[in-house]
Amino acid sequence: MTSNDEDASRRQRWEGRTRNPLLFGSAFFLLAYSVLILVPQMAVMWRVVVIAALSIVWAAYIIDLLVRVSLTPRGQRSEFIRTHPADTASAFIPWVRPFTLLKYLSRIPWFSNANGDSIRSRMVVAALAYTILFVYVIALGVLAVERNTPDATIVSFGDAIWWACVTVTTVGYGDFSPVTVIGRTLGVVLMAGGVAIIGTASATIVSLLNERIGRARQQHLASQVDPPTTSSAET
Repeated sequence: MTSNDEDASRRQRWEGRTRNPLLFGSAFFLLAYSVLILVPQMAVMWRVVVIAALSIVWAAYIIDLLVRVSLTPRGQRSEFIRTHPADTASAFIPWVRPFTLLKYLSRIPWFSNANGDSIRSRMVVAALAYTILFVYVIALGVLAVERNTPDATIVSFGDAIWWACVTVTTVGYGDFSPVTVIGRTLGVVLMAGGVAIIGTASATIVSLLNERIGRARQQHLASQVDPPTTSSAET
C-alpha cells in the first residue's frame, strides 16, 4: 500500500469516527444559536455557557477540516477542498454546517429510488428544506445585528422572518429593511439565494410538466394506433 493509500484510509477512518458526533454537533449548534438569539433575556451565566458551547462546536469544525486536509495526499488537497464546500466554509462560517444535515434526506427509502418521480421528489423536498433552513438562519443573523441598532425596523423574530420571506421570493415590499452593513450583506446573500431557489423550482416544474405532457401525448398516439377491439358478443 502506498503512502497516498494509507493517508486516504486514515482519513476514511477519521471520517467514520467523527461523522455522527459532528452531525449531532451541527444540530446542537443550530439549536443553541437559536436559543441565544431568540431568548435575549437569558441570564448572563447561561449566555456565557451557550456561547462557550458554540465556540467548542466551531473549534471542532476547524479541527475536523484541518485533520481531513492533512490526511489527504498533497496533490489532492485542493480537490478535497473544492468538493467539500460546506465543510470548508463551516470552518470560517459555522452557520453553514447545519446544512450538511439535509444531505441525509437521500437515505429515506422513497428518495433512494432511481426513477424519475423519486429523483424529482428528492429535488423538491431538498430544495424546500434548504430554503426553510436558509431563510431561518439568515433571519436569525439579521435579527441579531439589527434589533439593538438605532432606527432599526427589524426588532423581533416575526419581523425578521417576514423580511426574509419577502426578500427570498424577490417581492421586496420595503416595509422592513436592514440598516447595518452586516444586515445588508446578509440581505444580498438572501437575494442571491432567492434567485437560485426560484430558478431551480421553475426548472423542476417545467421538467415535470414536459414529462406529463409527453406521457399524455404518447398515450394518445398509442390509443390511435391500437384502437380497442370489440368482442364477438358485442358485434
